[in-house]
Amino acid sequence: MTQPPEFFDLQVNGYGGVDFNQDDLGADALHTACATLRADGVAGILATIITEDLPVMCARLNRLMQLRAGDPLAASVIAGFHIEGPFISPHDGYRGAHPKDAVRPAEVGAMQRLLDAAGGLTRLVTLAPEFDAGLRVTRLLSGQRIAVSAGHCDPSLDQLLAALDAGLRLFTHVGNGCPMQLPRHDNVIQRALSLADRLWLTFIADGVHVPFFALRNYLKIAGVDRCVVVTDAIAPAGKGPGIYRLGRWELNIGDDLVARAPDGSHLIGSAMSMSRAFDNLVRQVGLSEGEARRLTMMNPRAAMEP
Repeated sequence: MTQPPEFFDLQVNGYGGVDFNQDDLGADALHTACATLRADGVAGILATIITEDLPVMCARLNRLMQLRAGDPLAASVIAGFHIEGPFISPHDGYRGAHPKDAVRPAEVGAMQRLLDAAGGLTRLVTLAPEFDAGLRVTRLLSGQRIAVSAGHCDPSLDQLLAALDAGLRLFTHVGNGCPMQLPRHDNVIQRALSLADRLWLTFIADGVHVPFFALRNYLKIAGVDRCVVVTDAIAPAGKGPGIYRLGRWELNIGDDLVARAPDGSHLIGSAMSMSRAFDNLVRQVGLSEGEARRLTMMNPRAAMEP
C-alpha cells in the first residue's frame, strides 16, 4: 500500500517548475505544483510570498488565494500563506536574496493590506523585530492568531525577549538570513538558540544552508521537540539538477539541490524535497526516523497552533 502523504512544509516558494511568486501564475501551473508536492509525500504547505513592492505582493497573494479557491487539490495542499518580508532587515547579509529596494520597516497599515489581499489565509509572517516599531505589527498579527517569526534580522537579546512577550512564536531558517561572518559569541544564531525553550526554531536540512555537523549541534542544544525542518523550496524543487530561470536569476542547481546567486554571494532557497530532507536527517544528522518525523510532520503543524 502506498504511504499517505504526511510531510508539512512551512516555507515553499514554488515547486515542480512553478514559482508561486510569478505575476502570471496560472491555474494549471498551481495544480501541477500541488500534484507534484503530493506525489512527493507532502500533505500540506504554507505557500510563501517574499519581499517585493507592496502592490506586487498584494496582487500575488490575491491571485494565489483566488486560484486556490478554484482548485480542490490546491485548497487541500495549501493550508495557508507564509508572508516572508517585506518587513525585514535592509542590511546586507541579513537581507539575503530579498530585493533591497522593496524592504521596508514594519507598519500596521501595510501589514493589513497584505492580510486583506490574502483573504484570511495568512498563517505565518516573517519579519525583523528590530524594525517593528513598538512591536505593533507583531501584536496585530498575534491578536489575529497569525504566527509571527523572526527572520532576516539581527535583533538584540532584549529585542527578541520583548518580541516574545508581544507574541513572537518562531525563528525562520536559523543559521541563514545572516552574514557569512558573525561575532564569535553574541550573534543572532546564539541569541535564537538561547531562547529555544520559548521559540520554535526552523532549519533547512540540506547540508549547505546549515552544514550537517552544525545542524546536529543546534538540534542537541534546542531539542528536537522545539525544532522544525523546512525546505525553503523554490520552483526547481522536485525537478532535480539543471539550469533554471527564476525571476531575475539564472540558477545552476547542482547535485546538492541548492540554488546559489550567480556571483556566489548568497543562497536563493533550495530545490530539495521534504523526503530528501527526511533522509538527510536520518542518514547525515543521525536522528531516528521518529525524530525525523517529528521535525518534518508533527512539529510544523504544532508550531502553527495558536
